[in-house]
Amino acid sequence: MLLVLSADHRAHLGCLPRAGGAAVGELGRLALEQLRRGAAPRACEAAARKLNIDVDTIQHGVEGLTYLLTESSKLMISEIDFQDSIHVLGFSDELNKSLLQLYLDNRKEIRTILGELAPRLPSYHSLEWRLDVQLASRSLRQQIKPAVTMKLHLNQNEDQTAQVLQTDPATLLHLIQQLEQALGEMKTNHCRRIVRNMK
Repeated sequence: MLLVLSADHRAHLGCLPRAGGAAVGELGRLALEQLRRGAAPRACEAAARKLNIDVDTIQHGVEGLTYLLTESSKLMISEIDFQDSIHVLGFSDELNKSLLQLYLDNRKEIRTILGELAPRLPSYHSLEWRLDVQLASRSLRQQIKPAVTMKLHLNQNEDQTAQVLQTDPATLLHLIQQLEQALGEMKTNHCRRIVRNMK
């Protein structure tokens, strides 16, 4: 699978040949630090003084490398696909080898960092439900008032939580129809393409 780079990302990576081969290692180190700890403007300023390059060029290079490394690691792109993805940038063979080595050396760590940054959403564990029907009351002797009570058990960070929900059957049927419609839309080609690009 090839990585498709937008015009902005190509422009950000375009500063790498101007920075030189020695700067790629420094920019790669800054990109990894940015993934680990967040943006560090002082580190970019120090690198700009050290390499005698404009600060904006350093920041753009770090942003471009961060995107290249995270997307490649997220998709677990093979060596050949990575080389083909960066070949369109028109870099020298030496620079392409440096980028490939940077990717190969750090992709496991980047995947670990990305895994830690992913939100921990609750997951389904079990569901209990009960149907209650009120047949009469003091003021109305003949009435039918159904209610569905559900207790939804969820797992979140190895802890179990429970949510109690109550609704009438008409609303429950509407909810079921909406969920079935959403599942049907997930089977369309358009949604499949979007999901494939998100992974």
